[in-house]
Amino acid sequence: MERRKSMDLEMGVTSSSEDNDIIVANSEDAFDIPPKNASKDRLKRWRAAALVLNASRRFRYTLDLKREEEKERVRRKIRAHAQVIRAAFLFKEAGEREAVAINVETKGDNPKGGFLIGSEQLTSLSRDHNLSSLQELGGVKGLSNLIKTDVEKGIDGHEEEILERKEIFSSNTYPRKKGRSFFLFLWDACKDLTLIILIVAAVISLVLGMTTESVSEGWYDGGSILFAVILVICVTATSDYRQSLQFQHLNEEKQNIHLEVIRGGRRIEISIFDIVVGDVIPLKIGDQVPADGIFISGHSLSIDESSMTGESKIVNKDPKDPFLMSGCKVADGYGNMMVTAVGINTEWGLLMANISEDNGEETPLQVRLNGVATFIGMVGLTVAGLVLAVLLIRFFTGHTRNPNGTKQFIAGKTSLKQGFNGAIKILTIAVTIVVVAVPEGLPLAVTLTLAYSMRKMMSDKALVRRLSSCETMGSATTICSDKTGTLTLNQMTVVESYVGGTKMDDVSNVRLMSANLSDLLIEGIAQNTTGNIFEPEDGGAVEVTGSPTEKALLSWGNKLGMKFNSDRKKTSILHVFPFNSEKKRGGVAVQLKNKEVNVHWKGAAEIVLSCCTSCISLDGTIHPISSDQMEEYKKQIEKMAESSLRCVAFAYRPIDSESVPKEENRDNWVLPEEELVLLGIVGIKDPCRPGVKDAVKLCTSAGVKVRMVTGDNLQTAKAIAFECGILDTQNAAQPTIIEGRVFRAMSEAERESIADKITVMGRSSPSDKLLLVQALKKRGHVVAVTGDGTNDAPALHDADIGLAMGIAGTEVAKESSDIIILDDNFASVVKVVRWGRSVYANIQKFIQFQLTVNVAALVINVIAAISSGDVPLNAVELLWVNLIMDTLGALALATEPPTDKLMDRPPVGRREPLITNIMWRNLLIQAIYQIVILLVFNFGGKSILNLSNSSQEHAEKEKNSFIFNTFVLCQIFNEFNARKPDEKNVFKGVTKNSFFMGIIGVTTILQILIIEFLGKFTSTVRLSWQLWLISIVIGIISWPLGLIGKFIPVPETPFEDYFARIFCCKKKQEEEGETEN
Repeated sequence: MERRKSMDLEMGVTSSSEDNDIIVANSEDAFDIPPKNASKDRLKRWRAAALVLNASRRFRYTLDLKREEEKERVRRKIRAHAQVIRAAFLFKEAGEREAVAINVETKGDNPKGGFLIGSEQLTSLSRDHNLSSLQELGGVKGLSNLIKTDVEKGIDGHEEEILERKEIFSSNTYPRKKGRSFFLFLWDACKDLTLIILIVAAVISLVLGMTTESVSEGWYDGGSILFAVILVICVTATSDYRQSLQFQHLNEEKQNIHLEVIRGGRRIEISIFDIVVGDVIPLKIGDQVPADGIFISGHSLSIDESSMTGESKIVNKDPKDPFLMSGCKVADGYGNMMVTAVGINTEWGLLMANISEDNGEETPLQVRLNGVATFIGMVGLTVAGLVLAVLLIRFFTGHTRNPNGTKQFIAGKTSLKQGFNGAIKILTIAVTIVVVAVPEGLPLAVTLTLAYSMRKMMSDKALVRRLSSCETMGSATTICSDKTGTLTLNQMTVVESYVGGTKMDDVSNVRLMSANLSDLLIEGIAQNTTGNIFEPEDGGAVEVTGSPTEKALLSWGNKLGMKFNSDRKKTSILHVFPFNSEKKRGGVAVQLKNKEVNVHWKGAAEIVLSCCTSCISLDGTIHPISSDQMEEYKKQIEKMAESSLRCVAFAYRPIDSESVPKEENRDNWVLPEEELVLLGIVGIKDPCRPGVKDAVKLCTSAGVKVRMVTGDNLQTAKAIAFECGILDTQNAAQPTIIEGRVFRAMSEAERESIADKITVMGRSSPSDKLLLVQALKKRGHVVAVTGDGTNDAPALHDADIGLAMGIAGTEVAKESSDIIILDDNFASVVKVVRWGRSVYANIQKFIQFQLTVNVAALVINVIAAISSGDVPLNAVELLWVNLIMDTLGALALATEPPTDKLMDRPPVGRREPLITNIMWRNLLIQAIYQIVILLVFNFGGKSILNLSNSSQEHAEKEKNSFIFNTFVLCQIFNEFNARKPDEKNVFKGVTKNSFFMGIIGVTTILQILIIEFLGKFTSTVRLSWQLWLISIVIGIISWPLGLIGKFIPVPETPFEDYFARIFCCKKKQEEEGETEN
């Protein structure tokens, strides 16, 4: 573990992605990029260094840098267009105040369906932000009448009404560019340089064969190569097309935001695509504005319009500036909006319609595999060049013989056509060696396993937003988790109450309270909330909506006798201080009908209590809080916290109505928060999620430390942490448990020194979470962070993996995250860790398998070519081997599901070598075995297999057919070995992977067909059952050989490190020699 941490530190794991990028940029390895926010220079650098035969395929799932620049140009163009229109209207309004109003009747837009305003007028009103036109229409109320909606209850929401509104005003979707068709993938697969050369060579061979021999016999050589190339292209295109469809589906899931709307007076959750003109939508901090609309009502509603205007400016929304733009984010406050334009009729829809969604994003593992593919490819090109040179020299010097012993080329006697055809066949073999040697499919195997993993993770309640996070999660060493909703069920209930200085036996026993006390409590609960209660007219059960805490408090208010809607109408809200995660409290100023003003506060019990100087008794009398009473209150809070309850206090303060600022000056009014009167304290129970203790235990055994970072009281956090298994004792002390303010007050060096020891952080703010993430990253950790609030965005962005909550999370948090946990469950986070490790493990399986085939095929052909002037594996056979090794191998091995064994090992270091010592051992044992066996049969196969009874030509063909068949069967059996590189039982769970078994079955059947029925195409002959049996036995031997090999110990230090040391020593000696000179 320590070696990995030090390695990560050396390789540039820093506190920010920018620093990380700088350090990685200074690395000599071009194929090394940071997991997040890599610079364009870094991306261009590895592209330039890669050896690529088919750029359109290899770079398909990487970021299209040119397209990104084009997107930015489109964004700027649309933003500039919108700003010019608005500027023109403002100028016009300033010069011609009366003439600016647009007459509804003269717009030339005929309203339909009984609506009194048309789609074009609404679109123009929204895009132009024309306040004068809105006032001409009668303001928000007048406009709501025109579009037949209610500003409080919204539209009725009947299916017929929804369809009618979509038909007249459009739907909240925008035209998307169609996905690539299968034929485009076919065309991309055809662009491979080696395949193009093979096609040309096959056509030439086809023409020459049919002219030198009969048409019925001469087409086989060229035709078989052409058919094999077409097969490779079709299989490759099919695999790529399937991946594309998976990514397309995942993109649609990412865009399908769910949000609340008010229809028929009820809050219901719908998809963003189902929003229609006339909908009333409640907005709160962190929400995305889902369509263009008009502000109805709200408090301190501030909108971040940077996504549309390009300017980092927060705009306050009120009746003076009521226009809201789709795609913007709510920065503060809350309020209701009425939808006036949707889909393509909004600037956001116009922007999205002009910017095609791009799946492109390279991952660090993908880039590193490009480096591996480049190195292997260079070796392969060298070998192919050597084989080409040797074969051509031997051919034209008369040293290459036919199976019957005659020379293939005799100077002055062999015709030009025959000589040219012989050279073409040699070129074909050399180019086919390049096809096998350059593993184009290796980097794409990452995309394949990521696409498979992402699809499966969806069923495990995890939506991946950034591809690289899948593999990075496999390296996670610590998870900083929220408490509420992640470790707990987020099903809150008030179970204890301390009201009027008395602990209530029945939490809602209103009979013990005076009318004055209960009225004040109900007033505070009803007005100081972002939740809502729907009371059906037919007297059915009430529906409580809002955050889990708000729902718990509103439900408690109902038990106290609160009538939500009527109680809210008794007072009017003057000003709101929305709940703030920094201050841990929220307040509201309300005016009673007798003009008196009360300021109500609600929040973290000990914080609200510290602001109180008085309290109210059960009989309604107010008196100062004595020191003894203060200690008693604190003691009650501590008792509740130790019982793992969330403590919330209610307080109020009556103020003189004359001290209330005038309406136009209230935006900056700071509500009085001192000398408050304590009304009561409640304890809210949020039980731990079932199975969370086992999930935490699993993480710990896997080398991933779970830390709880919560805004709750430290005692509450400690109790829950112990219940969840994060703490193994309730007597933990600082720094194992620490308050956010204490950690925040430390110096950077102090924070870094204790970060490793912190297990629970209570009363933390989002900035404390960010500081902890940065400190842990500096310690060499790969940090995963969960978050749900808007203020969690910096920590989610800065962490190696940001995990946003799908249910409780705001849109701002989700957009800053890498993965969205759809059920907010910590157990789902652990499943993501398993999948992350599975991605890395599957790629390593595929690398081991592919390199074994590469090494064996290259060495066999090179030795055979140099020694005899011929190769045992011809072009068609090599293309079939390439298909098994590349596309089919990737499908079989890159789609292995994760196993529990993955969680028995420590996290994978991000800079650990892709090819481990265990993999080197496994692949060398198998490759050497295959090389030795097949070369023995290549040089002495006729006598060993007793083929001397046949003609020399038939015996040679039979021997080469046997070598080809044995080689393929060795790969099929070795595919089982590749499943479990570090386990002795390679068959464990194999029957559960139907995909793997299917590909093995298909490969075996096709091999039988090739040998027994397609000999004309592959230049092979049928084999007897004895030769089949020998081939199978040779293949099966790879299983016990692999098992024996696993008993051979390997050094812990990677082989790469030994070579690096040798290189460094030589470099140092050279530098010392230069210094001496």
